[in-house]
Amino acid sequence: MTATMEPKTRQDHLERARRVAEVVEIEANDIEDQATITKPVYDALVEERLFWMLVPEELNGEGLSLVQSLEVIEELSRADGSTGWAFMANSLSTSLAAGFLADDGAREIFGDRELPGITAGMILPTGKGKRVDGGYLVTGNYQFASGSAHASWIGAGFVVHDADGNPETGDDGQPVVRTAFVPRDKVEFRGNWNVWGLVGTGSYDYGLTEVFIPERHAFNTFSTTPVRPEPVYRFGLVGIGVGGHAPVALGIARRALDEIVMVATVKGRLGYPTVVGDSDLFRLEFARAEALYRAARAYVYEVYREAEDWINEGNAVTELQMARLRQAITWVQEVAATVTNFAHRWGGSQSFRNPTALGRATRDAAIATQHLLVDPMTMVDAAGPIMTTYGQGRVR
Repeated sequence: MTATMEPKTRQDHLERARRVAEVVEIEANDIEDQATITKPVYDALVEERLFWMLVPEELNGEGLSLVQSLEVIEELSRADGSTGWAFMANSLSTSLAAGFLADDGAREIFGDRELPGITAGMILPTGKGKRVDGGYLVTGNYQFASGSAHASWIGAGFVVHDADGNPETGDDGQPVVRTAFVPRDKVEFRGNWNVWGLVGTGSYDYGLTEVFIPERHAFNTFSTTPVRPEPVYRFGLVGIGVGGHAPVALGIARRALDEIVMVATVKGRLGYPTVVGDSDLFRLEFARAEALYRAARAYVYEVYREAEDWINEGNAVTELQMARLRQAITWVQEVAATVTNFAHRWGGSQSFRNPTALGRATRDAAIATQHLLVDPMTMVDAAGPIMTTYGQGRVR
């Protein structure tokens, strides 16, 4: 199979996402009450086979492109931010398992055509893995296992230690770190997800104690070389695993705009002659917020489509492309917070009553900005490569 294998181009992904979104809309309140995706939503995602949208067809997946997958995440996040987030965590970690695990390990996880494996959990190396014959004995404590309530395999990152308990180092002098996926019955779930935003993500704490993980279920955490030949995996762990945060933010921002327009067209307020939606002040702020949302959305898809086209030609993602991706992913979190704050200010009691979609959007956007992978420092790191495209005495 050549390195320039073309991705699947089926175009029904948004129709499938919208069908699931209709179920999500009905279930949104229960999702927040139960702190996880409900069974009707899970069943709809399975029926539409969206959990496996980025898994190759050869491994019983749908073989969609990364841009198509971002569009699915955005639509589900518009229906409910928690659902979009949890689904993002499931579908993207599932794709990484398919793309970076050894072939025999991937086939073990995804071999069931009717219900391939669904993954969730932390891949950062907070655990300790003692090297033993055929694999590792892993012990570790983990947090933020979004989507884990319905996942069949749970991620666990760990630093590799030798038989004497000493950390191993690679040729570069850095610790050897691995990411693995463990059957859920080997994992101790500890709950501890009591939050006021992204409530329905089921981002539970969990742990492993001396769990044997075979080598075929683990891969190098910082690998840039996928096992699979599909072009999408050349985005790497960062391009895929972090990228899903952008469409979640976009979906939440769009939902806030939808909600505030519906509120503003019927809501009166002291000092306004008619409904607030008729006021010049509201319309000015709405136009600015909507422009900011559309600009962010256009930029996110611009940089991902450009990178995807480049990858499909057989190339690896460049340093500049990765910097642009990281810039867009982090910036859009700020945009979503700005847009939802605008909607919150104008929404009156609809912004803080429970249950309301506008209240959820406001809280979800605020929590999304706190994720480690969209810390403002990522913008600092992205600035260097981007700055090289400016200045140098060029005439514009």
